Formats: sequence, C-alpha cells, structure tokens
Amino acid sequence: MNYKEFKFNVGSREVVVETGKYTEQANGSCVVRCGETAVMVTVCMSKTPREGIDFFPLQVDYEEKMYAVGKIPGGFKRREGRASDKAILTARLIDRPLRPLFPKGLFNDVVVVATALSVEPDITPEPLAMIGSSVALAISDIPWMGPTGSVVVGLVDGEYVINPDAAQREKSTIHLNLAGTKDAILMIEAGADEVSNDEMVGAIMFGHKEISKICKFIEDVIVPAVGKEKQKIELYHIPEELDAAVRAYASDLLDHALDTFDRKERETRQDEAEKDILAHFAEIYPDNLREVKDSVYYFTKEKVRAKIFDKGIRPDGRGLKDVRPIWCERHVLPRVHGSAVFTRGQTQTLTTCTLAMMSEAQKLEGLDDETAKRYMHQYNFPGYCTGEAKAIRGAGRREIGHGALAERALVPVLPSEEEFPYAIRVVNDILSSNGSSSMASVCGSTMALMDAGVPIKAPVAGVAMGLIKNQETGEFRVMTDIQGLEDFLGDMDFKVAGTQKGITAIQMDIKIKGISEEIMHAAIEQANEGRQFILGKMLECVPEVAPELSKYAPRIISFKIDPEKIGDVVGKQGKVINSIIAETGTKIDIEDDGTVCIASYGDPEAAQRAKAIVESIVREPEVGDLFIGRVVRILSTMGAFVEFAPGKDGMIHISKLSDRRVEKVEDVLSVGDVVKVKIIKIGEKGIDFKLLEKMA
Repeated sequence: MNYKEFKFNVGSREVVVETGKYTEQANGSCVVRCGETAVMVTVCMSKTPREGIDFFPLQVDYEEKMYAVGKIPGGFKRREGRASDKAILTARLIDRPLRPLFPKGLFNDVVVVATALSVEPDITPEPLAMIGSSVALAISDIPWMGPTGSVVVGLVDGEYVINPDAAQREKSTIHLNLAGTKDAILMIEAGADEVSNDEMVGAIMFGHKEISKICKFIEDVIVPAVGKEKQKIELYHIPEELDAAVRAYASDLLDHALDTFDRKERETRQDEAEKDILAHFAEIYPDNLREVKDSVYYFTKEKVRAKIFDKGIRPDGRGLKDVRPIWCERHVLPRVHGSAVFTRGQTQTLTTCTLAMMSEAQKLEGLDDETAKRYMHQYNFPGYCTGEAKAIRGAGRREIGHGALAERALVPVLPSEEEFPYAIRVVNDILSSNGSSSMASVCGSTMALMDAGVPIKAPVAGVAMGLIKNQETGEFRVMTDIQGLEDFLGDMDFKVAGTQKGITAIQMDIKIKGISEEIMHAAIEQANEGRQFILGKMLECVPEVAPELSKYAPRIISFKIDPEKIGDVVGKQGKVINSIIAETGTKIDIEDDGTVCIASYGDPEAAQRAKAIVESIVREPEVGDLFIGRVVRILSTMGAFVEFAPGKDGMIHISKLSDRRVEKVEDVLSVGDVVKVKIIKIGEKGIDFKLLEKMA
C-alpha cells in the first residue's frame, strides 16, 4: 500500500485527497473528503480501442449510496436502483469539463465512476466528485490534458461565496457550478434569481480564481508525488497523403455543396459530393474509406467555419447576431390547462401545463433534504423531430439535462406555494429540432404557464450562442441563435435564459480547451440582445397571464387550521373528511402543520362549501354565531336536532321554532331540512339554537 494524503483549501474549507489505499486495480482513483462528506472516484480505460466507432466512448456515472446519509432505500428490493435525475445531472457536470481534454483520436473506452460514500448536509458532494475525477485522471496512466478544478459559487448578501453551506444556499441569488483549467473556463451550469450580466460574469471569474489554485495544487503537488507515466497509445489519425489528395479533389465539390442557404438543398448536394468523392477514391484507397469520409468531414467543417469567421456568412445566410424567424400560438389544446407552440426556424416545441394539488408533487429520494418537487419540468425528444425512424424510449441523459435546464430557468419566476397552492407539471414535446431546442423549451414553457393562468413574476426567454475561434490568433466570432450545423461544427454551445431584468439560467458546453473572460463578456452581452428580441415576439402572442384558470383546471384554496383540530376534521377512520368529500365532490389534503388544501373540479363553488364545513368543525362555537345546518332528528314535542358541522349538532327547542306556539315540531320542520340557526346558549348538555330561517 502506497497511501498518500494531500490537503489544500477550497474557499474557507480544507479538502483532503487520499490515494493508494483503495481500488488499486483501477487506472487511477482517489477519495476526496471535506468535513464529513466523502466521495470516491475511479477511472478505468480499456486496453484496446472499440472497433467500428468514430467517437470517443467516455462514460461517467455518479452513484448516490443511500447509506451515505443513513437511509435505507425505498422500494421492494431495498437497494439503489436506476440513477435519480439529480445523479444523472451530476454525472453530466463531471463529464463536460473532462471530455474536451482527451486527445483527439482516442477510441478506447474510458469509464469514470464517482460514488458518494458519506454526505454532510452543509457540504455537498458534487464539487468534490468533480475535483476527484480530475485527480483520478491526472494521476492515472490514461492520456489526458488536465488537470481541471471545480467549484460552486453563490452570491449571498452581495458577496461571492465558494461552495456555500445549506444556510448560504438558501439565501444565495446565484447557484453556479463551474469547472475549468488553470487558464480557462470549460463548463458553466447556473441558476439565478434575475441577476445582471456583470453579477454573473463576476461570479464566473471569482470561481475561476479558485479553480486555478486547485489545478495548480493537483499539477504541482499531487501528480509529481503519485502520478503514473501516461500510456503511449497510437491515436487514430488520417494519413497526410490521403488527406491532401482528398482535399485537392473535394474542394470545388464542397464549395458548390455549401453554396446555398437552403438546408435541404445543401444536404442533398453534400450527399452527392460525398458519393462522388468516395467513388473516386474507392480504388485508390480501398482499405481507407473511413479515413476518406473523415477527411471530407473535417474539410467541410473548415470551409463552413471559414465562411462564418472570414465573411460573417452563416449556413442559412444570417448575420452573426440575427435570430431565425419566430412564430407562436397559444391555447392550442382546449382540454389542457395551458398550452403553447413556440417555433424558431426549424426548431419547434409544443408545451403543455397541468395544474394539480400539492399532494401530486413529485416525491424525491436522494442524499439531500429535499423530499418533494412542486414544479416538474419534463422534456421529450422523439425521433420524428429530426426526421429519424426511431422508436420511442424513456428519457435519456440528454432529455433529463435539457428539462433540468429549462426548469432552472423558470423556477425563479414561479409564484410561491402560498400565492398559488398548486403542483405544476410542464411538458416540452419537441416537434422539430434544428438547434437550441432546450431554449425553445424555455420560451414555450413561459407561454404555456401564462396561458394556464399561473401568475409568474416575469416572462422568461432563452437563446443559444455559438463560437468560432481561431486557436492560433485567439480571434473569435460569437453567433446568436445557433442551429444544428453551427453547434456541430462550432466550438461552443452557450445557453442563456432570463427575463427582461436579468439572467435566470446558464449552461455552457465547449469543444476546445476553454474560453476567456473576453469571450464570456461578449457572449453574455450578445445573448441579452437576442433574448430581449425573442421575448418581444413571445409577448406579441401572450401579452399577459390569463386572468382565469382553464375551466378544466382544479380550483384550489389553501388555508390553515389549528393542528390539534386535524383529528376533528378527519374523524374516526376518516369518516368526517370522507363525508365532506362525498357531499361537496372535492378533494381534500391536510398537512401536519394544519395546512388544508381543497380542490374542486367543474364546480368552482364546491371548494368554498367544503372550506365552510371544515371551518365550522374547527371553530369554537360562541353564543350569537350563525350556522347553516341540516335537521337530522326530531323529537315531536321537544325539538329538532341540527347538525351544523360533521359530527356536531345542537337542538332547537320547540319554543324556539317560531314566535307563535307550535304544537308539534313536524308542523315546522322535517328530517333533511336545511336551516339557518343562531346559537343562543352553550351549556353542559350541549348547544341550543334558535331557528332563523328554513332554507330548503
């Protein structure tokens, strides 16, 4: 055992990295500790490349062990099952800064596994998992151009905070996950409460200073002490002679193919050009047709990038700051509580909003204290949206990630539970996709929420920015509202969502080795221009929140009662509450703190009737109080008993039925009559009423 321990500070806390003690058969591994939180990270690489692929097969998994917080998993099997959405999102956070730093042409499988072993509520495991992945790769024998560092940045009372604790996270107006090398930023994932461009850039640069320190410590201290020599792997490459020959033959053909702004025409010409090129080289390089195709791809990429960079001409003819044509419509599905279609170029989303009682909020089981999610945002990407003959499957990592991004963008503008006591489910079904469907989802979701009558604080729009950078000179071009080809051939996919006032969410993926502060400022400023333009188009269609909910949406009222009275409302074996539900046709939920939620469907007055009954149960009767009740029993010469609340009744003495003499109670009342009564006495034997009015 070659155990080593390394200590350094991240923000105000000490972080400990342990190596050489566990998982000795992995290519690289470590345990990262901070306080009582501990995460183990391992990396393994296959000995040979995977056959028949043209992509780098990196797989990242993040495991949430329920024992880490002293819990036994739910479900019949009582063991961890499919990764939670949060675990999948964490795996994506780890993946994105690592991927650009692997050498081009590496086709060996690489698997990174981060396991949360112990979790202290004040110290989240995610940034430790990201640091651990960097350490494990840096000290392994796997070729990789790291290290990277990772932090979470908060903005609390106007001050930036590194890796905020639970109390600080509650108050923070920014939650920024950031990763990068010592020189540049690689990954951004942020939610924010309508912060300014300067506040967001400030948070990013503040976090990057801490990242630089982490990278320097890994590079200067950990790697020299325990790092392995990197494997010499023969990377896939295109032979220079073949590449030169293909470029010479293909140049004019590709120029012609790309000389149109019509996407279908361009793709048709590209297919024809590729067939011509492959046929030409089939006899010259019969065993290297893959390399011929790859040469065509990289040459095409260079030509498209050069047109954008040198001439400012994008594949569809737009200028660098132009947004594609937008059209929108609302209330497209009459039985749905809220619906909208948002279309930008060839990207189109149908968004629906469903409202329900809080009891229908999503139940969560994870390593933090969150147990339920009131706002559920889901994103679907079926094969037909890109014209593919592909069967429908469950949501994958991409779908979960895009849904989470749109959710993060909208949460800051949602009304509180007290203001709007509803669980809200928004679903984005992508009908057509050619770039930035996640930002179209933000726009469509805003419109659907407004169409449903959800009183959001402000509408939110989103836009995706692209980048073409000259790696030699450092010059760059930022593009607004990128489409699929620009995303595929460009260097960055930078998504920004927000209101007219400020930013609510950011996500950045890059394919190069980082971006500078200058690029960051330019991209965020240009994104703001595009976002405001898109927001204007949305508000032309949905200028304000619908004044009323759909007639098909439940009417929910929420109020509080004394928690000690909950038993009176529920009754023995639920008899009382079930009778209220049966009588009014409502649905009733009662929380332990005394919060009562009543939902009515179809009859807007039903919830108010149910509320009146509940209040009559919990109310302490006083002389002079008025009630509406039902006659439940008659004693002919004595009086009538009136149930004024479930399980509670009082008597109207025969002398109080009328100002005139009454011989028999039946001369005035019958069982089942609804009457308005007034309390005239409360004694040991019960409550005495006076009849004010016979209502039915």
